[in-house]
Amino acid sequence: MNFKIIKFILAIILILCLFEMPYGYYQFTRFIAMVGFSYLAYYSNECNKKKEVLIYIGLALLFQPFMKIALGRSIWNMLDLIVGVSLIVSLFS
Repeated sequence: MNFKIIKFILAIILILCLFEMPYGYYQFTRFIAMVGFSYLAYYSNECNKKKEVLIYIGLALLFQPFMKIALGRSIWNMLDLIVGVSLIVSLFS
């Protein structure tokens, strides 16, 4: 799968988290984000982009669904927005 498509899908999923959604959507988002960021880390490693590898591994660990990090709704909204917008910006750079 093309990494640009993955970035776009992740960005949309994360931005949708800003709206009032059922709790299952947030669990789904965590799992999809972990898988997507893990793939992006792998792809970045194949392209020898070491900084991106570290960023994507960090994001995969932040969004992983197994040991949830309790940051509060407002902080998660801010993170979702920042990461979503950053993914969209990275599509054009």
